[in-house]
Amino acid sequence: MRMACARVRVLIWITVLASGSALQALVCSLAAAHTARVRPECIVAMGATGAMVERASAGEAFHIGRYNRTMNLPTESSLDPTAAAAVYRQRRERVLAALRAAGGGVAIVPTAPEVLRNRDADYPYRHDSYFYYLTGFAEPEALLVLDASAPPDAPASILFCRAKNTERETWEGFRYGPEGARDAFGFDAAFPFDELDTHLPGIIADKPALHYALGVSPELDAQVRHWLDAVRARARSGVVAPSAVHDLLPVLDDMRLFKDNHELAVMRRAAQISALAHRRAMAACRPGMREYELEAELLYTFRKYGAQAPAYGSIVAAGANACVLHYPAGNAIARDGDLILIDAACELDGYASDITRTFPANGRFSAAQRELYDIVLAAQQAAIDATRAGVNFEAPHDAAVRVLAQGLLDTGIIGRERFTSVDDVIGQRAYARFYMHRTGHWLGMDVHDCGDYRERAGERGGERGTSADAQGMPPWRTLAPSMTLTIEPGLYIRAADDVPEKYWNIGIRIEDDAVVTAAGCELITRDVPVDADEIEALMRDARARDTAAAAPAASGSA
Repeated sequence: MRMACARVRVLIWITVLASGSALQALVCSLAAAHTARVRPECIVAMGATGAMVERASAGEAFHIGRYNRTMNLPTESSLDPTAAAAVYRQRRERVLAALRAAGGGVAIVPTAPEVLRNRDADYPYRHDSYFYYLTGFAEPEALLVLDASAPPDAPASILFCRAKNTERETWEGFRYGPEGARDAFGFDAAFPFDELDTHLPGIIADKPALHYALGVSPELDAQVRHWLDAVRARARSGVVAPSAVHDLLPVLDDMRLFKDNHELAVMRRAAQISALAHRRAMAACRPGMREYELEAELLYTFRKYGAQAPAYGSIVAAGANACVLHYPAGNAIARDGDLILIDAACELDGYASDITRTFPANGRFSAAQRELYDIVLAAQQAAIDATRAGVNFEAPHDAAVRVLAQGLLDTGIIGRERFTSVDDVIGQRAYARFYMHRTGHWLGMDVHDCGDYRERAGERGGERGTSADAQGMPPWRTLAPSMTLTIEPGLYIRAADDVPEKYWNIGIRIEDDAVVTAAGCELITRDVPVDADEIEALMRDARARDTAAAAPAASGSA
């Protein structure tokens, strides 16, 4: 009974931290999973809509892929297996259609290799994003072939994957095997991975072109040359090797840049989990804690609520460390009066989220901290207001820079004796000393997702314009609905003789994830507070709960 009460108290504490109906639904669903009586073999997980679904048994895993040692395999599916397979099949058909329009040929898309950490220990496996986007297949040692020149009675979508192996599965977990993968994921054909060299030369022979990620992997480049040489060796038999090799990534990048409903649903859930982690870290923070203790709160929350891993190395920076843009979480102590900058988020079912918040270690911003914080927040709002379909990618950055430049002038961090107007500050890029990065980036399967930021010059087919701007660069890409990007202005004020001392060593960044819409953008990470007053209220309430919880214990011990 004592353990049950403790569990309920923890769940109530988590629920209090949650705000917003979506996040409350997430927490309530997860709370139900903890308090419900379930059979050991029936572990409960949360679906994309907040409904409770049962985790598959080992036998069912053959069909829906939940029993595997890879860290990136979905903990639960937001689609039923048949619908999920259809999503990936449709993506493969789109690639095949694009290749046929370009004259045909064969595309090759490998997954990522396993990576040795040290001695005989591997890093947790993470698939290649392009491969997963087209397959949904998470096992290592796999390669997708798309034959856009295949005859009607021949397979166009072919997977190579690891063969079934009872002994290896005893050690490493379930493998689909070629037959199982073909049936579960909707490929036309599948073969064992160790038969690549047997089949590939025959598949690419007499095809007009080969399409793959050019120059990305020396190993893949060498393998492709090997297959081409194998075809050329049969020249006396009348067999012809592909006469052209094209980079496949522009085709895939343009597809991945626009998120479908399935992708957006997963990204919203990832954002909710990451927001809950940030709230937990804010609530837990006290002067005297070390950066890695706050990181532990984040990592615990990611895994507790089903995310497979952090989307990137967590940045947890106390005090002056916040002025280091990619500072890793270390062992520095959060001191009374410090700001804490946390840039951290989870990856869920292959999709990244990306959140940054800055908050005071003691729960209250100083006057100087609040002054700069409000400038950054205003800059972010200006960028948000500028993010909508029809504007170019640079518009949010320009809007944020103007607010930051004005703020740097108003605070005296940039002296008016040197720059008479905000236009001077921007024209001479004087702000870049204190704001040296861009205001956003694409977000999706990779935290810095693929896709051109400028219009592509020399694209086959001439689908996009290539007129240059005043600097001779192609124009910035135009935002369109269902693109996803971050909005993350900041200020980083290092100690310097020409900077007012009260601002020294203050680093602030505020980052949210946005989905572009026709009328503006949808922020999917606002379940964690961004307003300074709301941040202080969250931290104040957390301290009050701790004090209230400690009072009965103190009286009982007395």
